[in-house]
Amino acid sequence: MTVQDSVAVQALAARLSPDFQLGVASAAFQIEGGLSAGGRGPSGWDAFAEKPGSILDGHSPAVACDHYNRAPEDVELMRALGIDSYRFSISWPRIQPEGTGSFNKEGLDFYDRLIDQLLEAGISPMATLYHWDTPLPLEHRGGWLTRSTAEHFAEYCAKAGQRFGDRVAQWVTLNEPVSVTLNGYALGLHAPGHDLLFNALPSVHHQLLGHGLAVQALRAVGVAGSVGVTNLHSPVRPASRSLTDQLLAKVFDLVLNRVYADPILLGSYPKPPLVARPWFRSLGRITDADLRDIHQPLDFYGLNYYYPVKVATGRGSGESPAGTADAMLKMPFHLADFPEYGTTGFGWPVAPDHLGVLLRELKDRYGAALPPLYITESGASFPEPDHVSGPIADEARISYLAAHLGHALDATAPGGIAEDVELLGYYVWTLMDNFEWAAGYSQRFGLVHVDFDTLQRTPKDSYYWYQALSRARRA
Repeated sequence: MTVQDSVAVQALAARLSPDFQLGVASAAFQIEGGLSAGGRGPSGWDAFAEKPGSILDGHSPAVACDHYNRAPEDVELMRALGIDSYRFSISWPRIQPEGTGSFNKEGLDFYDRLIDQLLEAGISPMATLYHWDTPLPLEHRGGWLTRSTAEHFAEYCAKAGQRFGDRVAQWVTLNEPVSVTLNGYALGLHAPGHDLLFNALPSVHHQLLGHGLAVQALRAVGVAGSVGVTNLHSPVRPASRSLTDQLLAKVFDLVLNRVYADPILLGSYPKPPLVARPWFRSLGRITDADLRDIHQPLDFYGLNYYYPVKVATGRGSGESPAGTADAMLKMPFHLADFPEYGTTGFGWPVAPDHLGVLLRELKDRYGAALPPLYITESGASFPEPDHVSGPIADEARISYLAAHLGHALDATAPGGIAEDVELLGYYVWTLMDNFEWAAGYSQRFGLVHVDFDTLQRTPKDSYYWYQALSRARRA
C-alpha cells in the first residue's frame, strides 16, 4: 500500500475541519543563506557561528539552503505539497541591516516577491518577524538585555507591516522567546553565547516588551491580517514525589513556560516560590506601563511543541534539549530522561500524548484569556544520509507527525481532554532540511531532503504523506 493510498491518511483527513490550516514552517537564518547578498547585514548568529566550537563540526550557515536564490523552486515544492499556509520568517538584518535607521530596498523586495509567489501558488503567508537573527550592531549594544532593542524592534515591525500588511494573513511577532533566553543568554548554547543563568531574565522582559510594542505598531499601520505570538511550551513534571523535585519542577515551569505566557495573556509575571525568589531578582521592578504594553489583545497564540520535561534534584551531566552546557552544572537540578518513550535524532522523547495534556494545562491556566491556537511547529529529526539518489523512506517521521496531529485533534474534539481549546491549524517543522543552529547540518527535520553539497532538493516519503493528507482532506 502506498503512502498516498493509506487508509490511515484518509481517516486522519476526515477529522480535519474545512477551515483547519495545514502548513509548514521555516526560519530565514536557517534556509536563506546569502550574507551580504541583497544587502543583508550580519546578525548575532553570523558572529556566533564564526566562533570555533560554537557549531557542530564547524558547519557554516553562509549558504544554508540558498533559499534566497531558490525561493521560486521552494514555493513550487510547497504548491505541489498542497499546504494551506507557509509560516516563514522575515530576516530583520535583511530588512534593516543596522537594526536602526534606513531600510534595505533589496531585502524588502525579496519578501515582496516571496509573498506574491505564495499567493499565486494559493498559499496563505504567515510571517514571523523575529526568529532569532538579531542585527549584529544591536547585539553589540546588549541585544535583548537592553531595553532599546525592544523599541527598535517595534520600528522594524512597523515598516514590515506597512510594506506587506495588505497580503500577510497572520503575523507572529516573536518565535520562542524562551529559546532565545535559555539557550542564548542563560546557557551559552546559542547566539549570543552568554551563560548568565537566571541573570538572563532581563532578556525575557525586553523580548516581551518588544512583542507588545510590535503588536501595537502592526495595528497602528493597519495590517489586514491577524496578530499573535509563538512560544515553545512543554509540560514539566517532577522526577519523583519528593518535595524538592516538586519545588524545582515548579521553578523550571516558570522559566520554561509561565514567565513568558503569563505577562502576555494575563498582564502579570508569576510569583516564584519564596525560596526561589533570589533567582528571579534580575527581572527587577516591572512597571505597570510595561505590563500594559506587553498585555495586548491577540488574535491567536502559537504553540511549538516538541517534548515534555522532567526535573530531578541534583547536578546532572549539564545536558539540555539544545546540547550540553557547562552552565547547567551550576544548577541544583537536572533534566531527567523518559525511558518509556523512543527518541528523535536529537534525543528528544517522542511523546505525542503529552501534547493533549499541554493543551489542557494551557486552558486551565489561562481560561478565557487563551486565544485560539495554532500549533506553529511540530516535527522531528531522524538520522538520514547526506547524499541520496532515490526515494527516502522516513517512516519514523510519518509516524511522529500522524501521532502528534492525531493527538491534537483527539484532545480538542468534543469529549476530548481539551475540547474547549480552539485549534486552528498545524504546521510541520520543517519544509526542508536546514541549518539546525548549533547542531549545524547534523539534524534533518525536513519533509524534503537537501544535499548540502549540491543543494539538490529531494522529497521524502513524509512529503508525499503530507501531500496525500492535504489531498484527501479536499476530496
